[in-house]
Amino acid sequence: MRRVAGWVKPLNAVMSPALSRAVKNPDKAFAQALAKAEQAAGASADIDPAFIVDYRELMRRFAQVHDISYLGWAATVSELQMRMENRLRIKRLHADHPEIAHQPIDRPIVVVGLPRTATTLAHKVIAAPEGNRAPMMWEFHHADRFDIDPNLREQRLKKARRISAAVNVITPIWETIHPSTAETPEECVLSLPHGLQWGTRFKLDGYREWLAQRDFVPDYQYLKEFLQVLQTGDRPRRWVLKSPFHLYNLGALLKVFPDAHIMWTHRDPQTVMGSWCSLVETGTALCNRHLDLHQIGREWLDSLSWMVEQGRMSRLEIPKERMIDVSYHQLTADPYGLLPRIFERLGLDWTFREEGNLETVLARPGMRRNHEYTLERYGLDSDMVDEAFGDYTKLVNSIR
Repeated sequence: MRRVAGWVKPLNAVMSPALSRAVKNPDKAFAQALAKAEQAAGASADIDPAFIVDYRELMRRFAQVHDISYLGWAATVSELQMRMENRLRIKRLHADHPEIAHQPIDRPIVVVGLPRTATTLAHKVIAAPEGNRAPMMWEFHHADRFDIDPNLREQRLKKARRISAAVNVITPIWETIHPSTAETPEECVLSLPHGLQWGTRFKLDGYREWLAQRDFVPDYQYLKEFLQVLQTGDRPRRWVLKSPFHLYNLGALLKVFPDAHIMWTHRDPQTVMGSWCSLVETGTALCNRHLDLHQIGREWLDSLSWMVEQGRMSRLEIPKERMIDVSYHQLTADPYGLLPRIFERLGLDWTFREEGNLETVLARPGMRRNHEYTLERYGLDSDMVDEAFGDYTKLVNSIR
């Protein structure tokens, strides 16, 4: 299956003059995107000036990517616009309705772990019980109160469905690598302005070092504001969040959600690296004119091993009763046996309804992967992975 549609490369070539003009003046593109975001959100950028300054700098970073493609630029500008629209709408709703800030976010469940470690499976199953809730993909595109007008909700759902369908047309392999729809649970990292997720599209020199120095507490405070808006007008439910990129931010996350329960899925990094680099290859192929597969390998070996190191240091401060370690191999080999025990640890009931939902989740495309890509394709070998991850591999094997 193709990573990107055959027409992508010719389109990028035809549109290269337009791309050249755009990246020479990223502030103009940013101003246009911001104006559209303000109009859609019904709010002025003045409501959150520091964020706007921060995102203008982020767009300038993207404009400096040497090999950025026209579609890569257009898709990223569109996403920044969407994120700004959501941010301004959420800030406006909090300003207009101060009572929203009193919405409780109690005992959220946060699924973390290296990417490609069955976090998606766990997230979808744990979010399914009637008393639980996860943000849906469409809500990351058009965040609003739960009790918005049903017609407006349907309009936004239709728009999100079109975006989801377009992604699958542009990158046909995506439906296998990371299947999702407008109405399925998605990673809450989409509501965080910064993170290593941008590296799945571009090589951003110095960005990870900048992230390492960043105070992420305000970002997680915004995530809380986002969740409070989504549950306004709904009955109280327990939030289920998920992202591999929470691993290097567990300290900040727990400052904002001090009673969170953390579920960490573990898998042999040797397998993770090949599978993850394949996903990054797809994003990079779409967003760049040229690919350096070995560079992808080097960058992400460094980044993922750093994520694990940060997570292992942070978990020392987490009470043992709120930290659940799960083996990918056990979870995928015997989900019907392991998940009821995980539910018990989380204070959740495992019923026939949950068993039926697990069956549905496992039947979806991409839940059971039949092929993993090799390390060699990305210039890596087993010794390099072992050296980078240190004794983490032994820890993974000890809980298999």
